Amino acid sequence: MRKKFRLPVDGYLLLIVSMVALAALFPVEGQSADVAGILTKIAIGLVFFLHGARLSPKAAIDGARHWRLHLLVLLSTFALFPVLGLMAGVLVPSVLAPQLYTGLLFLCTLPSTVQSSIGFTSIARGNIPAAICSASASNLIGIALTPLLVGLILHTSGGGISAKAVWDIVLQLLVPFVAGQVLRPLIGTWAGKNKKLLGYVDRGSILLVVYVAFSEGVVAGIWHQIGPADLAAVLILNAVLLALVIVITTVLSRRFGFSKEDEIAIVFCGSKKSLASGLPMASVLFAGPTVGLIVLPLMLFHQMQLMVCAWLARKYAARPEEPGLDAEAATSKA
Repeated sequence: MRKKFRLPVDGYLLLIVSMVALAALFPVEGQSADVAGILTKIAIGLVFFLHGARLSPKAAIDGARHWRLHLLVLLSTFALFPVLGLMAGVLVPSVLAPQLYTGLLFLCTLPSTVQSSIGFTSIARGNIPAAICSASASNLIGIALTPLLVGLILHTSGGGISAKAVWDIVLQLLVPFVAGQVLRPLIGTWAGKNKKLLGYVDRGSILLVVYVAFSEGVVAGIWHQIGPADLAAVLILNAVLLALVIVITTVLSRRFGFSKEDEIAIVFCGSKKSLASGLPMASVLFAGPTVGLIVLPLMLFHQMQLMVCAWLARKYAARPEEPGLDAEAATSKA
């Protein structure tokens, strides 16, 4: 008897939702908010320091000779997504509130995930080395490219980011990340042996970021500005965005003659957006009480991409083995 497939509910996302609820009931304000703001900046720096310490540049370089695959993934992540996001601008403000649209645009500029992209590629029997390379490269590039894209897109849409925000990016994101990379030869082995502990630190920092961001929104009263119709609009747009990217990357993979294993890596790496990178970046780029609204599309997209890609990975995995093709050998082409 076949086991019934259950769509995954990300336990960490449930913790994030609990932080939102906690902020709604007990928002931090006054002097406590000032202290929490300082702690948040320290936490953001810590998150990106850990990214730098754990992310091996070698992983992004090893598969570089499979450049057509990596180029397609990067174009999907940093070009296709932003173009689709800009096209959704016709729905503002009649269907989508401006702050939520800013959040949608921000979502479209983020790098791919690493862990889930590789995990789903593995489940689907895809090109695992290519997925490791593409997802790692996406995160390395996204540290610098995402803020640049945010500035360019918001300027095109009538917004923009200030010089102070650019300086905050350098201090809170790039400097800790580079420091982690520099110290990687000294602490890389230790970090590798303590992934679970550092994972708690990483995720705990992000929970603090969410709590403080949504507290600011509650104190400012911005949550009275949105209703069920706004949330429904975000969910529908997220679903359309994810579906379009999956379909387009699948069609292009086949049109350009990629193998099924390569197609799987392209689809999963090219359709993901990183919650772990996005939440801290949002706190730096969008100072003020609107941060909570801006990260809402990303939080909803995160759970949606997990559910859809889990189903898709199982569908890919159910395909018959090709005669005479060793699955492990097939993944070594990258």
